[in-house]
Amino acid sequence: MTTLFRTGWISDVHLGTRGSQAEALLEFLKNHEFETLYVVGDLIDVWSLKRGIYWPQAHNDVIQKLLRAGRKGTRVIYIPGNHDEFVSGFHGEYGAVTVQPKAIHTTADGRRLLIIHGHELDAVVQSSKWLAHLGDIGYTLLLRFNAPLNWLRRKMGMHFWSLSAAVKRSVKNAVNYVGAFEDAVVRLARLEENIDGVVCGHIHTAAIRTIGPLAYYNSGDWVESFTALVEEHDGEIRLLDFSPQKQPARALRQPASSLPASSAA
Repeated sequence: MTTLFRTGWISDVHLGTRGSQAEALLEFLKNHEFETLYVVGDLIDVWSLKRGIYWPQAHNDVIQKLLRAGRKGTRVIYIPGNHDEFVSGFHGEYGAVTVQPKAIHTTADGRRLLIIHGHELDAVVQSSKWLAHLGDIGYTLLLRFNAPLNWLRRKMGMHFWSLSAAVKRSVKNAVNYVGAFEDAVVRLARLEENIDGVVCGHIHTAAIRTIGPLAYYNSGDWVESFTALVEEHDGEIRLLDFSPQKQPARALRQPASSLPASSAA
């Protein structure tokens, strides 16, 4: 049975890499429909494709599914990230798909949310691109270990476990980076007029929390986290987690009492 939401946000699918969980995303898109769907960057991983072509049918199916959703009435807004930055040269409307650098989304309950990928706040990507590419190669290698490791775990009756995510969680500098990134994104959002919150991706760490006066939402990824943000028709935003070990999907809500007051109130 298909569930209809007012809005959806997905990010960091990284099509073109072996770590992309395209089949899981296809299942999500098959069972969930949206009036508006934001693709919040890194849909296609051009960095990886430049090192070698990997494009199975499921990756092509994701593109076709998004285009088909647009033809069926979904408003699709594509905000490029750093791994698909080539799309930044093609801002504009293409049928039901609009490509733009950022967006302002107004929720059903009147809150204004800034939508960005988030790489704009990553000093490594902006000032030392070669270092970012080097880090990406290391991350890709960790992702490749996920497949044989989880094959063995399935044989042993164990659930899916991401080695790359575990490494990130255990490295102090990575944990500190996530916190600094979230604070920086919120500071950037506060520069916009009448903004109540920000939605981003980029760091592959899904979250719903309040930081200072603003709501912070991160849609996570479809490489390690299997997560998406959705807006109900009353304006409530939830984080859906489709990780194999958490089936059926676990929903994370932010208590209404902790949300910033709407600027439209």
